[in-house]
Amino acid sequence: MSVTSIRSVHGELRDDAEQKLRIELAAAFRTAYDYGWNREIFNHITARTPDGAHFLMNPLGLGWNEITAANLAKVNLETGERQPREAALAPAGYNFHSGILRARPDVNCVLHVHAPASVVISSLEEGLMILDQAGCMLHEEFAYHGFEGFVTEAEEVPRMLEDIGTRRALIMYNHGLLTIGSSVAEAFVWMRRLVSACELQERVMATGGRIHPVSQEAIETTRGEFLRREKNRPSGGAEWAYHLRQALRNHPDLEG
Repeated sequence: MSVTSIRSVHGELRDDAEQKLRIELAAAFRTAYDYGWNREIFNHITARTPDGAHFLMNPLGLGWNEITAANLAKVNLETGERQPREAALAPAGYNFHSGILRARPDVNCVLHVHAPASVVISSLEEGLMILDQAGCMLHEEFAYHGFEGFVTEAEEVPRMLEDIGTRRALIMYNHGLLTIGSSVAEAFVWMRRLVSACELQERVMATGGRIHPVSQEAIETTRGEFLRREKNRPSGGAEWAYHLRQALRNHPDLEG
């Protein structure tokens, strides 16, 4: 379902590729805020614009519940020039988001959060445990990256990219989570799966009981079934369409 068809119940939407992307990205910020992934003015979601030469990013100082399609900053990937010119960008966020987008032309969206449960799990030596059916989807889809303090593009981004490889998710030890995707939908849905798995593990560990593990065979079998189901469907398509509809209903100001 297209953004235009969803938004038609609320009013007309300009038939413009960048405007559609802006609305999707604003919806991702609002939905992530509703989920409790970020209640601060930091962390970022970035999306490559249809022209390929720029990306959209949340300006420094705005909470994720304040992001709209109109107030997203547009940044030149090569020069760093931004529109509007006065838009302030968090240096660390700008560095690694722009670095990933430049190095990986197949990636169109980068999402990074310090969701509370994700920081808890990223602080455990053993990292993330797959404990349920939904978690099996993450098998072989995430990697780990060591904490290096504030990210500088030239030094750390190559190591981040080497660690994530062909996967779509990265657990950054003692830090948080990062997902990448060919679309806002893909990056968002993989982040939802990853945060949900962290939340589940945190709750299970809090019981103090002995954890019943999922067998490796069951993990691989369930993962294989998931891959077969996803083969002919865009990653995150139906799930993201639901989140987008919800965001447009719940936050009618996000287009402004």
